[in-house]
Amino acid sequence: MKLLYMKCSEKWADFAPLVLRLALGAVFFLHGYDKVFVKGIPAITGFMASLSLPAPELMAYILSYGELIGGALIILGALTYWATLFGIVVAVVAWVTVHLPNGFFVGDGGYEFIMLILAASVSLMISGAGKYSVDGMMTKKM
Repeated sequence: MKLLYMKCSEKWADFAPLVLRLALGAVFFLHGYDKVFVKGIPAITGFMASLSLPAPELMAYILSYGELIGGALIILGALTYWATLFGIVVAVVAWVTVHLPNGFFVGDGGYEFIMLILAASVSLMISGAGKYSVDGMMTKKM
């Protein structure tokens, strides 16, 4: 049994949400950055329209800036519940509208990657940002 239970889980447990936040936040932030500053909102609007989403220009702004700002918030561990809730909505919509028809594997445009994004978002929403976060510092003082 000692082989299955390692003490590092006790010693380093506070770092687990930090590692997850940094990775997930970077993914959202960089996807948002790409949409806002590289591809541009008009290109994202066209993509939203191709998916037959309502109000494609509004959706493009919400998605692009939501990923950019939400990613930064997740990295900082600030308003983590709300930022990850946004991430969950984005992941579910992307899974259903874009990736599901392409099967599992990401190389085929499938849902493999978005499934991990969804799982990480749900995990952080449930567990919270952790000790090393803005949220953690704020709740400690309350």
